[in-house]
Amino acid sequence: MHAAVVDLPPLTQLYNEHRARALAIARRIVGDSDDAEDVVQDVFTRLAWRSPGYGGRAAWSTWLHRVMVNSSINWLRARKRRERLAHEPSEPVTPEAQAMGAEMKRHFTSAMESINEQQRQVLYLREMRGLSYPEIARLLQIPEGTVKSTLHRARQRTFGLMAERGHQPEDLAPHAEEPSPA
Repeated sequence: MHAAVVDLPPLTQLYNEHRARALAIARRIVGDSDDAEDVVQDVFTRLAWRSPGYGGRAAWSTWLHRVMVNSSINWLRARKRRERLAHEPSEPVTPEAQAMGAEMKRHFTSAMESINEQQRQVLYLREMRGLSYPEIARLLQIPEGTVKSTLHRARQRTFGLMAERGHQPEDLAPHAEEPSPA
């Protein structure tokens, strides 16, 4: 059974009519006006780039409410991950470490260009953008299980290509000097 095609007004009209409500929903969940604005912009940007998945079973405003709630919750989860990472102790970054990190990123990006499109998209969204599995599944409109298996294959293939090219991640990381024996 195919979902009915529903004609919607232009996205700019929907944005103008529903932005205030969407912003109120996001603000209520994320608790910060700037973050709420980011969530609203993210949702409407995704709607502009992808088919919204709206099937007409409920009012568009009801569907948008559900999308805003889910996106706001995902935003909170991502923010918690970012905060947790920001609070992890780290050693001062030396110029050598920065150069090694930039070199590894170049090799990683080069290897990513050699994998198939779906693997590249999933790997980019997870590793570079930090999106969750459900966020990636929703954005790419594929099952969450497919996201996980595609990500696993993408990582294996990317790191395999890096190894074939002689660029092991551990080879690129700066090594601490071992203390000399007393």
